[in-house]
Amino acid sequence: MSKSVLDMSMSLDGYIADPNDFLGGDDGERLHKWADSDQHPEPVKQFQDEWNGASAILAGRRTAELMDHWGGSHGGLPIFVPSHRPPGPAARWGYPLVTYVNDGIESAMAQAKAAAGERDVQIRGGAYTVQQALEAGVLDEVQIHHIPVLLGAGRRLFDVLPSEIELEIIQVLDTPEATHIRYRVRR
Repeated sequence: MSKSVLDMSMSLDGYIADPNDFLGGDDGERLHKWADSDQHPEPVKQFQDEWNGASAILAGRRTAELMDHWGGSHGGLPIFVPSHRPPGPAARWGYPLVTYVNDGIESAMAQAKAAAGERDVQIRGGAYTVQQALEAGVLDEVQIHHIPVLLGAGRRLFDVLPSEIELEIIQVLDTPEATHIRYRVRR
């Protein structure tokens, strides 16, 4: 059965982007350097296999627009964007695999899961979208890659939540570049 999985790199102080929407550090990629490491190929390969095993993407509008909708597909996967506003010209006319869903996060996730079939839906970015998915009860798992850095400012992933949300730890992998923790959202 399809499940929805948030996979996010985050600084130890809870930031997923710096104030300018970069991922920290001098080159703007500090939060993702762990994925380029040659020192611990097994965890990186495991995560890449999971990313490649998904069959649909649910992305926040801000993230989708910042990434130019990944050129119209995320590695050939359909992208579902919950939004109350119509898409911009590129997404509207040039990207047939991008679907803007204007009737809520529940509908967007249902459409993404239908497109994914038995495979996973990967949630790509957007703190607001993640918070909405948690509130609506449509997020199944959270995988956080805790990066040993304190950014001190920027965009927090869990800044505003509707209530306390219980998580169950499923897996912990520790490498010098990051601690990877996977949680199941308790319902």
